[in-house]
Amino acid sequence: MTEALISNTADNSVDAAAAGAQPGTPAAAPESASVPLSEAEVQAAVHAIADRSRTAARRMAMANRAWKDRALRAVGAALEENTQAILAANATDVAAGKANGTSVAMLDRLTLTEARIAGLVAALENLASLPDPVGNVVRGQTLPNGLRLRQVNVPMGVVAAIYEARPNVTVDIAGLALKSGNAVILRGGSAAEATNEVLVRVLREALESVGLPADAVQTVDQYGRAGANVLMRARGRVDVLIPRGGRDLIQTVVNNSAVPVIETGEGNVHIFIDESAGEEMAVEILLNAKTQRPSVCNTVETLLVHSGSTVLPAVAAALSKAGVRLHADDRIRAALPAAIEAEPATDEDWGTEYMDLDLAVAMVDSLDEAVSHIRTWSTGHTEAILTNNLANAERFIAEVDSAAVIVNASTRFTDGGELGLGAEVGISTQKLHARGPMGLTELTTTKWIVQGEGQVRG
Repeated sequence: MTEALISNTADNSVDAAAAGAQPGTPAAAPESASVPLSEAEVQAAVHAIADRSRTAARRMAMANRAWKDRALRAVGAALEENTQAILAANATDVAAGKANGTSVAMLDRLTLTEARIAGLVAALENLASLPDPVGNVVRGQTLPNGLRLRQVNVPMGVVAAIYEARPNVTVDIAGLALKSGNAVILRGGSAAEATNEVLVRVLREALESVGLPADAVQTVDQYGRAGANVLMRARGRVDVLIPRGGRDLIQTVVNNSAVPVIETGEGNVHIFIDESAGEEMAVEILLNAKTQRPSVCNTVETLLVHSGSTVLPAVAAALSKAGVRLHADDRIRAALPAAIEAEPATDEDWGTEYMDLDLAVAMVDSLDEAVSHIRTWSTGHTEAILTNNLANAERFIAEVDSAAVIVNASTRFTDGGELGLGAEVGISTQKLHARGPMGLTELTTTKWIVQGEGQVRG
């Protein structure tokens, strides 16, 4: 993935007619041999997109809440109206993915259905119902010298996103960017190219229909990997870059970008069942956290079970019946009923984000041992404890250093929509600027406003 993303020998060709089209507008299907673009031409094209995004961002920053909400609802209506065209394009991408041997987990993320498009429309409506973060006063005071101070939320400006095989992210990020007064540049990758081409067109037309600039949503997909490389180096033209995908993609962007990056992380997620947890709750939560949608980042990947717990047989039986493949340490395998199979776990299992129906399982003798295991192997995404012991819950909350810590609930709730944010750009596992699900407020920065009546500094 790393070499594929940053390679300068990637296919940067576009149709001759598309090469003269307005950058940011999806290219039409080529009718003749494509014309390769030089590195300088790709750079000029992507810089032109970024410059138009900057102009659009200034207009978006001035749009009031009612105007932005009209845009979100127009996008939702346009998605509904174009559902069949979106699904047809998506079917092309999915078929290509299957032919290329794409994993089941990635195919699941790539696939759109009528229900998933309806979910995107509902998320846009939810975004429209949320307060506008722009102009929110973070803090304020009047100083002894009479100066009146306010720190207020303002848009980031130009937000870029690099992601892979996730067409839903195209709509989620665009919706969040629009509501927070930003312009967005998208690099959705070749796996979802046909789907994203239709989605970007729909988004741009919806914006124009309400009098907002179409250039508030643009893409560099037509310039391939070289376009992504230029985007990563467009410091001064792009204000922030958000990668969303697997470890290789994220680390490539983090290590090669000159643009400030908000790092989203993979989800090596843990659940610890302590000795006081009840069987019914443990079974229900583990089934949801592992099987409800295995391919996403908030799915549990490692289960830690206290040696004094009695729920392991029931939990393991339910998971096995649901098709989950267990990778267990020696103590867990010895404690399992004979009818339940489990592979021997290795260190590789403790560090793996399976994104599939696989689960690593270990036995621990204490809360301290569980926390130590999590500190060793966690990616800092989400960890949960199942317990009826308040002191244990409070210790777990205090001692586990992850973006989300959950008590007695499924890890699947670490999600912008589920936590009332409307949608999310991604889940940040870093500690600067944003941490956890990034919604509207996380796509803003702050500005200090100082108002006086002629004061001068002594």
